[in-house]
Amino acid sequence: MTTVATASAQFRQILGIRFFVGDADEAIARISGGGLLVVPAAPALKNLAHDSDYREALQGADLVITDSAFMVMIWNRLKRDSIRRVSGLKYLSSLLKQPDFYQPGGSFWIMASEESARRNCGWLRRQGIELNAADRYIAPLYGKTILDPALLRRIDERRPRHIVVTIGGGTQERLGLYLRSELKCKPSIHCIGAAIAFLSGDQVQIPRWADRMYLGWLFRCLSDPRRYLPRYWDARKLLSLMIRYGSRLPDPRKSI
Repeated sequence: MTTVATASAQFRQILGIRFFVGDADEAIARISGGGLLVVPAAPALKNLAHDSDYREALQGADLVITDSAFMVMIWNRLKRDSIRRVSGLKYLSSLLKQPDFYQPGGSFWIMASEESARRNCGWLRRQGIELNAADRYIAPLYGKTILDPALLRRIDERRPRHIVVTIGGGTQERLGLYLRSELKCKPSIHCIGAAIAFLSGDQVQIPRWADRMYLGWLFRCLSDPRRYLPRYWDARKLLSLMIRYGSRLPDPRKSI
């Protein structure tokens, strides 16, 4: 039986967000009955102080896992803690072991573009997961307010056990919260971002050893410096945010 103390030890309050610090299999078990799981990365986390919609999405999620290696390293150093990182790549690898994904209509995938869908679906097919056209959806460019009744209708018609969202951080969390709030069915919603792209070849492939050693960011920067170097350089702001606020939610009235 899980005691209150044991359950409490599986979470940390970081920047006002309740992060789950167990492993990937435990996270999957917790979300298996339905709900929203998000995998925030450092380039988006540094916006917590001034992006109210993103902040609301993370606070409203049922489970938030520790994908950000930068955040984990800062937290462990500041607090003399030893929480583990659970990357989106590791989470996805464990998630795809679930039998539901091999059943017709068991999962529904939201992807960033037709090209991404082609690569991702091809990779999934090689793993034994066959998606038909009704099981995937190409996300439009969402604005500040997310409204997508066509997507809601499609999912409620399909009634999948799992929804996997593979679009950019900062947007996918808001979309996940919208879906959980508006859908009639109650699937498990997994916002995994680029994790599948590292496996399918839609982005640079990241070896599992590099993911374990917190080097995924380096592979992305080397593959496309103009795109990723500014993004990860900007993520340095997370350090000052965590030094200032620690476990507390950043004050949106104050700049970093």
